[in-house]
Amino acid sequence: MSELALRAEKLDAADELAAVRERFVLDEVVYLDGNSLGALPAAVPGRVDDVVRRQWGSLRIRSWDESGWWTAPERIGDRIAPLVGAAAGQIVVGDSTSVNVFKALVGAVRLARPAGESRDEIVVDATTFPTDGYIAESAARLTGCTLRPVTPGQVPGVLSDRTAAVLLNHVDYRTGRLHDLPSLTAAVHAVGAVSVWDLCHSAGALPVGLDEHGVDLAVGCTYKYLNGGPGSPAYLYVRRDLQDRFDSPLPGWNSHAEPFGMRPDYEPAPGALRGRVGTPDILSMLALEAALDVWDGVPVEAVRAKSLALTDFFLECVEEYVAAGLVESLTPVAHEERGSQVALRCADAGDVMKRLIERGVVGDFRHPDVLRFGFTPLYVSFAEVERAARVLGETVAG
Repeated sequence: MSELALRAEKLDAADELAAVRERFVLDEVVYLDGNSLGALPAAVPGRVDDVVRRQWGSLRIRSWDESGWWTAPERIGDRIAPLVGAAAGQIVVGDSTSVNVFKALVGAVRLARPAGESRDEIVVDATTFPTDGYIAESAARLTGCTLRPVTPGQVPGVLSDRTAAVLLNHVDYRTGRLHDLPSLTAAVHAVGAVSVWDLCHSAGALPVGLDEHGVDLAVGCTYKYLNGGPGSPAYLYVRRDLQDRFDSPLPGWNSHAEPFGMRPDYEPAPGALRGRVGTPDILSMLALEAALDVWDGVPVEAVRAKSLALTDFFLECVEEYVAAGLVESLTPVAHEERGSQVALRCADAGDVMKRLIERGVVGDFRHPDVLRFGFTPLYVSFAEVERAARVLGETVAG
C-alpha cells in the first residue's frame, strides 16, 4: 500500500463526518460529480413512497392541508436557510434556478429604481453559467437596461450610479474559483445598486453568510450539494427588509395575499411568499425535504473544513500519481479562493473522462478540455480521493 493510501486511511479514521456517509445510497463507484447531481439520500425512497401512496393515493386533495403540501415552499426554505447563513422567513422554494434568476434580477432592477431613479445598467459575470447570461440579457431588454458583462474581479471598477443590479456566481462552475461575496456585495451597495448571487456551486459545500454580509437577493439549485434529486426545485432568498418592496415579474396566484380569493387584481403576499408563482411541484419538493434530513446535526463549518482537506489531498495525489505536464489545475490553491471542486485541463479530456467512468471514477467533462471533479464532504472519503487520482494517473498515461 502506498504512503498516500495509508494517509487516506488515517484521514478517514479521524473524519468527524464519516458516519454521515451511511445516510446515502452508495456503491463501489468513486462518485465525484456531486457538483452536478448529488447522491441519493437513503431516506428519500421511503418518503416519496409515502407521498405517492398515502398522501396522494389515499388522502388526495386533503393533503394540501393535512400533509402540509401548501406550506412546503416556505417550510423547506427554512430548512435550507441555515445552510446559506439566513434566518427563517427569507427563502421560498419552487420553480427552477433559471426562473428564480429571472425573478431576482428583474426584481433587483425594480428595487434599485425607487421614485423613478434612472439606473439603466445590469452588470453580469462574463464567465457565468450560460443560462444566467441569457436571462440577464433578457432582463436587460425587458427593463430598458444595458447589459455589461465583466469578470468578477473587474466588478468594483465598473460600478457607478448607473448600475441597477449585479448578478454574480459565488463559485465558478468551470474552475471552482470562489469569489469574494462579502467585498463584492459591499462594493455593489456602495454605489446604491442591488446584489444578486447565484449559489448553485456553494450552498451545501461552504458557509455563505447571506444575512451576515447583507446580500440582497440570492438563488440556488438543490440537486447538487443539497442532494435533492434530478430537477429538484430551486430557491429564492429575499432579504427581510426588502421583502415589502420586492416586485416579482412573475406574480401568480400562489403569491397572492388571498390566493383562494380569485380576485382579478393582484395584491402580493407578505414576506418571502411573494416569491412564489404557481402550484408547487409537490413530488420533487417533498423528495427534497426528505433529502435535507442528511443535514441533521451537521455544521456547515465542518463541511467546509473537510471540503478543503479533500481537495488539498486530491491535488497532492494528482501531483504524485500523474506524470508532469499531462494535466494542469485550473482551481486556485488558496483556500479563500476555492470552492469544493477541482478542475484539471487535460488533452483529450472528453475521452479521458469516459475511460475514468469505465474504471469506476465518475466526474464530468466541460468543453473543450476540462475534467471536473466535485467533492461532496458528506459522502466522499479520502480513500476514494486517493483512488481517483491514482486511476487518473494510469488513464492519462495511456
